[in-house]
Amino acid sequence: MFQKLAKEINFFNANPLGMRILLLTNLIYALVMPIVELFIGAYIMRNSSDISLVVIFQLAVYTGIPLTFMFNGFLLNHVPIARLYSLGMLLSGVSMYAMMSLDNLDTMGVFFAGLIMGLSYGFFWANRDFLALNTTNDGNRNYYYGIETFFYTITGIVVPLAAGAFIASTELNGWFGGNVNVAYYGLTTGVFALSVFASVLVHRGKFQNPIRAPFLFLKFDQLWNKMLALSALKGVAQGYIVTAPTMLIMSLVGKEGALGLIQGIAAFLSAILLYVLGRTSAPRHRLLIYGIGCALFVLGALFNAGMYSALGVILFVLCLLFARPLLDIAYFPVQLKVIDVVAEKEKRNAFAYIFNHELGLYLGRLFGCGLFIVLARYVSEYAALRYALLVIALVHFLGWFMMRNIVKDLDKP
Repeated sequence: MFQKLAKEINFFNANPLGMRILLLTNLIYALVMPIVELFIGAYIMRNSSDISLVVIFQLAVYTGIPLTFMFNGFLLNHVPIARLYSLGMLLSGVSMYAMMSLDNLDTMGVFFAGLIMGLSYGFFWANRDFLALNTTNDGNRNYYYGIETFFYTITGIVVPLAAGAFIASTELNGWFGGNVNVAYYGLTTGVFALSVFASVLVHRGKFQNPIRAPFLFLKFDQLWNKMLALSALKGVAQGYIVTAPTMLIMSLVGKEGALGLIQGIAAFLSAILLYVLGRTSAPRHRLLIYGIGCALFVLGALFNAGMYSALGVILFVLCLLFARPLLDIAYFPVQLKVIDVVAEKEKRNAFAYIFNHELGLYLGRLFGCGLFIVLARYVSEYAALRYALLVIALVHFLGWFMMRNIVKDLDKP
């Protein structure tokens, strides 16, 4: 057992320093993400009677991301990339404080807090994607994303269980006078502290900024246009994947304690599988892995639409917690490989494709979130929670055919 562990540690240490620092930074920040993704939605639902506010918050987040990507592109000409990456992590705590400082949760207040979170994600993902591109190659990207996904999965076990138990115990045992919102303030403080720690660590990587060059373009190679179409289909699902589990669990299963327990148990089941996939899979396996992820997403949506009960929600979350990391572990290496190819072909700055890719994601997210808001406000919340998810999953499944087309193009001599 210890020999195998030592072998894995040695394998990790054999990789470039920049890649290792990036992975460790992301490990620390991975402790933050479940709180941001799960419990912000739960906080909104607890403190308002309008379930669509959860999706409005998410839509504001998605609106802030591409705007920040563009702003980040200009700042990279003057500011070290590690500082911008750090800023993204720190802003997540600022957004949570902004949300919890609102006396009443209304559309504008929630949208403003979501916009700050969008700035956070924008600085984080824009620079993370560029650093991942620069510190890895096609041969070790399955391993890189396997390890990163493994980190996020493990923290997806520990953090939801601990945070959910803390919030539930505050209400049950009367801690802080039984004021559950005080527990949320405590979690927010923890988010900020971890973000500071991750921000300090990332500066040890000695990362280089991209070469100064234009990054705003309108015309691209046909291969990149296919990647944009795939990103839009991925974005359609992202409009729901982040918020759907929270809304369904809070509506049909229980409160924050159940939310953390269900997320934790499901994440545990997928953790080892994902590590093994990242360690042993090759580029030729990516299409298969992506197809399994798409199928699991559809299967979970069918469970939810067909049963629409506590059991249906649990089965959906189980499917999703396998599907989401499988999709990521296949998608991101293909995205970076396409960037490698088209950037070399078109002689452009790699950041131009990272920014343009985010615009594709945003179009899909806008459709996904917009569908929910329209159904929730003009049809019924029941229809939005039960049926829209299945439509989204089926639309997302079309991405497998686009992925197959892209992989074929990449395999051409």
